[in-house]
Amino acid sequence: MLAADSVLLEPNHPQVVQKTIRLERWPESLHGFKIAVLSDFHYDAYFSRHPLRAAIPMVNGLRPDLVALTGDFVSLQMFYGDDEEAAHDAEPCAALLRQISAPHGLWAVLGNHDFFTDPQVVADALRSQGIGVLENQSVPIEANGGMFRLGGVNDVLSGMADLEGTFRGRNPGEPAILLAHEPDFADYVARHDIDLQLSGHSHGGQVRLPLLPPLYLPRMGRKYVQGEFKIGGLTLYTNAGLGTVALPVRMNCPPEITLITLESPVA
Repeated sequence: MLAADSVLLEPNHPQVVQKTIRLERWPESLHGFKIAVLSDFHYDAYFSRHPLRAAIPMVNGLRPDLVALTGDFVSLQMFYGDDEEAAHDAEPCAALLRQISAPHGLWAVLGNHDFFTDPQVVADALRSQGIGVLENQSVPIEANGGMFRLGGVNDVLSGMADLEGTFRGRNPGEPAILLAHEPDFADYVARHDIDLQLSGHSHGGQVRLPLLPPLYLPRMGRKYVQGEFKIGGLTLYTNAGLGTVALPVRMNCPPEITLITLESPVA
């Protein structure tokens, strides 16, 4: 029964995790701004599409102001597969994601699986559905008379992340949120003037046996595995992901939709 639950039930039933995070520089006018975080879709037609389809009405029901998608829309084919062909799985994944709505848009960064299949195909698929893809770029987000900078770096494991370039031209003291696939990048980000980092990559361990550490964690996802962390002046949140990789199994680590409500210290 436990084995059946870990394959048939837990991987297909996302759970909503709600977090309230207070940021010292967050504008009073944006007090209560809500960001939904989704990550690690690893889309395929047989397994990982099911938690994504289940998540869509759940996210819309939360009424987020903005949606952050922190990478790995597709999966590397580990055993004699065609990685370039696998990149095209981003197309049905993006077609589902476009059903999510938020007044300030859906914004994405690519993950290591996206980069090592075909990043251009993945990015084009997302953009074709109206999803913004941040590739070492940042954009101003304005609401209720307040403003912050939303940035996204290229995948860290690819060696293509450029944090300094991402926020070049940003006004001093302007609040900044970073999308970065790998959470352990936070140790570097914390040396810079960034308020919040949103990540995925670790799957929260995906399989977690009682009283034991996760059976496997990827590089750059071994330190800040799941949840909220403070690293100096930086707040990090690591989402446990929606999909699965290698095996379609989750145990004690259900798929996660995160709803982050940002608060100002003076509101």
